[in-house]
Amino acid sequence: MISFNYETEFEIDNEIAYEKWISSIIVSEGKREGDINYIFCDDEYLLEINQKYLDHDTLTDIISFDYSVGNELHGDIFISIERVKDNALDFNVDFDIELKRVMAHGVLHYCGYKDKSEADEVVMRTKEEEKMRMFHVEP
Repeated sequence: MISFNYETEFEIDNEIAYEKWISSIIVSEGKREGDINYIFCDDEYLLEINQKYLDHDTLTDIISFDYSVGNELHGDIFISIERVKDNALDFNVDFDIELKRVMAHGVLHYCGYKDKSEADEVVMRTKEEEKMRMFHVEP
């Protein structure tokens, strides 16, 4: 089950469309959907998590904790809406596009994709683009 939690004023307009999209990403990678929680927050909230659990003292747009068991994906994905907004400006893309990229990024980590090396990063970006094209809103 995909769930959305809010620790900030931001809320997704069409949660059902996003749930279906994330589910379709999981299926397209040959995985099974478990419990995946998206937690939308601000920079301060995510910085505290970064410091407490990862011993990093930097701002970031996403932190994911992977509790997957085999091919069944489970985890918590924390997203700083402030970072996503700033990144959208920096990359000259709409906020909604950048949000989808980050949301896909989190679940792609659970599917086994990494982004620590340059080669891994290229694969991750390609997968993000592919998965973003899968997003559809029914009329």
